[in-house]
Amino acid sequence: MNILHIISDQHQAACMGCEGHSQALTPNLDRLAGEGMRFANAYAQNPICTPSRMSIYTGQYCHNHGFFGLSGNRPQGMQSFLGHFKQHGYKTAVIGKTHVPNEPRDWLLDHVDLWASCTSGPTASSGPSPYRRYLQALGLAHDNDNLKITGYPPHPTGLPQNQLRARPTKLPLEHNVESWCVRQATDFMDSCGAESFCVQVSLPKPHAAYTPHRRFWDMYDDDLELSPTFYQDPAGRPPNFRRMHEIFRGVWDSSEEDLDYEEAARNIWRGYLGCVSQVDYSVGLLLDYLQENGLAEDTLVVYNADHGAYSTCFGLQEKAPGICSEMVCRVPTIWRVPGATVAGGVCDELVENIDMTPTIMALCGVPAMADMDGVDLSGLLRGEGGPVKDMAVTEHRHSKALRWGPWRYVHYQPGDFGGNYGELYQLEDDPFEANNLFDDPAHRDIVVEGERRLLEWLVGTRHVRNTFSGGRFADNYL
Repeated sequence: MNILHIISDQHQAACMGCEGHSQALTPNLDRLAGEGMRFANAYAQNPICTPSRMSIYTGQYCHNHGFFGLSGNRPQGMQSFLGHFKQHGYKTAVIGKTHVPNEPRDWLLDHVDLWASCTSGPTASSGPSPYRRYLQALGLAHDNDNLKITGYPPHPTGLPQNQLRARPTKLPLEHNVESWCVRQATDFMDSCGAESFCVQVSLPKPHAAYTPHRRFWDMYDDDLELSPTFYQDPAGRPPNFRRMHEIFRGVWDSSEEDLDYEEAARNIWRGYLGCVSQVDYSVGLLLDYLQENGLAEDTLVVYNADHGAYSTCFGLQEKAPGICSEMVCRVPTIWRVPGATVAGGVCDELVENIDMTPTIMALCGVPAMADMDGVDLSGLLRGEGGPVKDMAVTEHRHSKALRWGPWRYVHYQPGDFGGNYGELYQLEDDPFEANNLFDDPAHRDIVVEGERRLLEWLVGTRHVRNTFSGGRFADNYL
């Protein structure tokens, strides 16, 4: 069976029609969910790009693969699912926004037959990305606002304008970054002929810059209703959350432009939803390609995101540093597996992004890669039911967020933000996390349970390495 993994950047799980969102227009993701299975409680392993993606590639928790920031040295010797499938006879490709440690040379180059990035060259000194060179050849490079919105003066706060503005791009639809990614992917799949392929298409949006094509910008109105969380008082939140809320509120309260706070937020929210619909359109192109070329019945399709986003929800545009909530930790996850998934299925069991890697190997009959922390979801995909894990964890350098039952518990290391802070929410009664129960004496036992669960998880999942073993201890050494 072929594998097509479509991953987007910063897609809030709630922003899909199949999730019941009242605004997001996602007919192709809805189609994929109608033909496959949607996981309603899927969680990312980190709230920022690089460590989250490294978890997907390796099937490991962040404390095992070791990456917590947005850059780093090339992880020499570390395996990825793409390299593993290549070793077992598949043609492999990674296309789009890889966002992995790539100094001095992109880590994934040895793992794939095609590397086509839209964000960087293959080495630190190799110059523009393949997508940038593509635009240069067309004379369109000056209109490229995929990563950075242009034409506005620097903001006095130093915040990048791509977090504070939204507008339609000038790039033609057929030359925007998502269209380029789709074309690279379909050309590669064409070139594989009868050989099996494992392709990751990494679509850069809906991450800022919020610059969708006019077609998708016009799908939404200027007077969009903001998220009900936009007006939520952040008083019960930890200092890092309150600080980001203060920064972004201050940006617009002190702005000299003719926009009030809500108008500015609607502009960003419109751009974000337009980017979601642009990603959805690209997913549709890939699904149509499989159908039109007789590959749909032989290709496993997975759609997910590296993490979620705020994009004006809770009055925030950005999630740093280490802010973990449902809107950031929960990710869209849809599987379509020919002969396995029940059409239109919805699974409410807890799953994690790291589970993708062992699952595609099991479904394709490929031996499991070493040292994975994820679990095989094949049974859930077949509708066999039953939990595969009792909690899901998102870990950041500043925080560890646990989800189990109705509870979300967020641990902050004492002293990181100048005191002893934490978060606890009962999500069934409080889905928008408005009431932090961490300091409530009536819920002290749940806080203690969260602390115990976190400790046992850290001890139980850590891969023990030392200078003698050079890798994971065998049981007979313990």
